[in-house]
Amino acid sequence: MEKETIRIKYHSDEITRLQYIDGKSDWIDLRSAEHVELKKGEFKLISLGVSMQLPKGYEAVIVPRSSTYKNFGIIQTNHMGVIDETYCGDGDVWMMPALAVRDTEINVNDRICQFRIQKHQPAITFEEAESLGNEDRGGIGSTGVQ
Repeated sequence: MEKETIRIKYHSDEITRLQYIDGKSDWIDLRSAEHVELKKGEFKLISLGVSMQLPKGYEAVIVPRSSTYKNFGIIQTNHMGVIDETYCGDGDVWMMPALAVRDTEINVNDRICQFRIQKHQPAITFEEAESLGNEDRGGIGSTGVQ
């Protein structure tokens, strides 16, 4: 498998350096680069302490870790962040927009979100049709609860 190279600038010496671990999840954890105290209902753009130059034709998708809500009581306000390869200057610091649903404290180096890169969507054309010619699956939520 050919590996892509991402140039990275760290804005903090306190956060653990990013690493890709072969054979495990291909999502890479991002850490808070600042100490944050939030009261319930407060919003903050939390610095992740990195700027990156992604490979041409790629974008990063940033989402919370599965334990973020449980551990810190925050939700990512844009639900999923997308950073394309043009956001690559030294001052283009990656952030997590967070809303506190309870009083919380986040320490420097706490893992609060994760990212992966993916290729840009190819150019597409929409073709209008009277029928798609496929069997209906059953509607939203039709696969059951178990």
